[in-house]
Amino acid sequence: MRIYEKTSLIECSLKKLYDFHLDMKNLKAISPKGIKVTLLNEGFVPKEGAILRLKTVKNFLPIIWEVKIDKMDAPNLLVDVAMKSPFKSWRHSHIFTQVDENICELKDVVEYTLPFGFLGSLFNFFIQYELRSMFNFRHLITQKLLEGKR
Repeated sequence: MRIYEKTSLIECSLKKLYDFHLDMKNLKAISPKGIKVTLLNEGFVPKEGAILRLKTVKNFLPIIWEVKIDKMDAPNLLVDVAMKSPFKSWRHSHIFTQVDENICELKDVVEYTLPFGFLGSLFNFFIQYELRSMFNFRHLITQKLLEGKR
């Protein structure tokens, strides 16, 4: 199993940060340019056990994701697990921590296993690059939207 982590400080309330991640419209807003995200079950309401269906398209390659909300501990934790994805396994923990009165820490921890055993592991450098690029963008846009810095 591989791990990717990204942490940022955001000037907002803990509730605002948590609620931002529950609003599925924001998933499109924080997706990098070049990645089109379509919610396949519009009106999805995040709750433990619920399954979100998404279609992502990057470089003309469509991928269907089915992501189960595994754990919700408001306002500090949201964990989703991919039931269907290009990965053998995928667990994404969104961890929200109040640092001081006006600052929160947003931490994303992705635990994943690549398919195809040893052969798949040869591509981990590329996956780490893609995750770093995607989460850098997501954190930047989240910060801009929540801090009102468009």
